[in-house]
Amino acid sequence: MSTAPEDLTGRARLRDAAIECFAAGGFGESLRAIAARAGVSAGLVRHHFGSKEMLRAECDATVLARYTKLKTESLNSDPKQLFAQFPASNEAGILLVYILRSVREGGAAGREFIEQMVAEALGFTRDAVARGLVVPSRDEEARVRYLTYQGIGALVVRLAMNPDTPLDDFQAVMGQFYTDSMLPTLELYTEGLFTDRTYLEQYLEYVAATNNPPAGLAGEPLSL
Repeated sequence: MSTAPEDLTGRARLRDAAIECFAAGGFGESLRAIAARAGVSAGLVRHHFGSKEMLRAECDATVLARYTKLKTESLNSDPKQLFAQFPASNEAGILLVYILRSVREGGAAGREFIEQMVAEALGFTRDAVARGLVVPSRDEEARVRYLTYQGIGALVVRLAMNPDTPLDDFQAVMGQFYTDSMLPTLELYTEGLFTDRTYLEQYLEYVAATNNPPAGLAGEPLSL
């Protein structure tokens, strides 16, 4: 993960081994399997965390913190430097597969991941708009939520269509995903899709005519 194994405490090694196990095999992985991956006895897992639920909670918090750090670093990197790091790092693959499993599980942790990702993406996007990197939206939160759902959904569909993908090869999984998706994503983000504004303008006219337009950033009606 993000720190060399020899520099980690026993608790941290167990936590990182659990993150990898949960990402590769799902949240049903046993404490014995997690301990084996960390190279310790199963009793040490309970010694450090007390229960599998407590271990999972710490893993969730760690994954979210590391995802935020990677996202921040990528937004602050020069594009040449960013693309020079492809294919995706093994750590990025672990984090994204872990988050994907949480979302597919459908529980509170998955919902929290999505809401945290939306909240953080909203902050990143507003900063990018202020820096002139991204065009502003009439409803910034709605755009960010849509893009977050699209990104997670694309991964869900990809893995559903390829059920034999070995998820413990995290770098290969994410490397292939980025290879397939980066060009169309950047084309759409940079050049758009429609050749003119007809659909957008007619939609704005429609919502204005219904007297119930979506709210803008400050809760004001959309301006035409």
